[in-house]
Amino acid sequence: MTTSSADINGIRDKAAIVGIGETEFSFDSGRSELQLASEAIKAACDDAGISPHQIDGLVRYEMDTNQETMLIQSLGIENLRHWESVSYGGGAGNAVVGHAAAAIAAGYCNYVVCFRAANLRSQMRLGQARNPQRIAGGQQAFAAPFGSLAPAHQFSMFVRRYMHMYGATSEHFGWVAVTLREHASRNPRALRREPITLDDHQNSRMVVDPLHLLDICQENDGAAAIVMTTPARARDLRYADTLTLVEAAAQGSGPQNEGVIYRADISVAESTNTARDLWARARLGPSDIDAMMFYDHFTPFCLINLEAYGFVPLGEAKDFVEGGQNIRFDGTLPINTHGGNHSEAYIHGLTHTQEAVRLIRGASTAQPPNKTIDRVLSCSSVAQLSAAVIIRRG
Repeated sequence: MTTSSADINGIRDKAAIVGIGETEFSFDSGRSELQLASEAIKAACDDAGISPHQIDGLVRYEMDTNQETMLIQSLGIENLRHWESVSYGGGAGNAVVGHAAAAIAAGYCNYVVCFRAANLRSQMRLGQARNPQRIAGGQQAFAAPFGSLAPAHQFSMFVRRYMHMYGATSEHFGWVAVTLREHASRNPRALRREPITLDDHQNSRMVVDPLHLLDICQENDGAAAIVMTTPARARDLRYADTLTLVEAAAQGSGPQNEGVIYRADISVAESTNTARDLWARARLGPSDIDAMMFYDHFTPFCLINLEAYGFVPLGEAKDFVEGGQNIRFDGTLPINTHGGNHSEAYIHGLTHTQEAVRLIRGASTAQPPNKTIDRVLSCSSVAQLSAAVIIRRG
């Protein structure tokens, strides 16, 4: 009998998240991205109760400007035994955690940090990366001349097709926005804490039809970091009584070069592939999950994640999110209890795994009052390359 690689789970419970840290989030940090990264990593080490000198592994986003050699000197790392980077922005948020867990499980390093640091508001804004004057070739050469310059342009087409196929409306997306802002209103780290109503969402400026301003994530400055080690080492550290283990991880794609626009079905995310592998490796299903942290670059992807990861059948997420009760912190499936990219801060999804850890520790600012959180899914459906992890109480 052969075993598919999708069923192999070599990292199950072999890595523990022992520290989380971040800078303040702002619209103008006033300091370099190296300083932001160093501050967040130091905060995560302090949370774990280790010295930055003990770090011997780094997993970074490929688009992060902080090279490993810069951080070695900045943090006083004595010997970096393992380093790597993960591409594709939003799809990397959970992937860096999965890669870090794999490095620990393989014995490549003892204390590994995954991080993201960026001045995405005061310096390089994301839309600038798609300036048509900078595009020399590739699939963007077939899109930019027709006005598809920024993520909102591409994802709006995806969302409009989804609405056409499954009957979702802008009001359904609005309930997601209202709920995320309610969660952020409880979170002192959040940049956007003022509660909003469904009318506020509907009356907010249309950016790219059908995406309103209040459907779109923030652009901000800041950094976040996570420290991981073996469960054995974790038992000697600060959170020994509440171990937070990585139970499973997966990544996936579709067959097309640019999955947002060019796809067999423009209304279904290829993260269905990621979900299939994740559940097979974890030997779990959606009913085993107590909360979901989804990559909310745009609010419609709450619905798309719910369907891609099997929490509801295709086309039924609109009914699940309507009114917001099911996805509130005290609802059936709490979602993005920190406020997410939408209202807390946009750090390419790494804060979502941090919030999963807080929920398991019982330390979220929107902690569900009526149930213990034992397992959290952190996932993305960015419409092409995606990743997911399951974090559980040890």
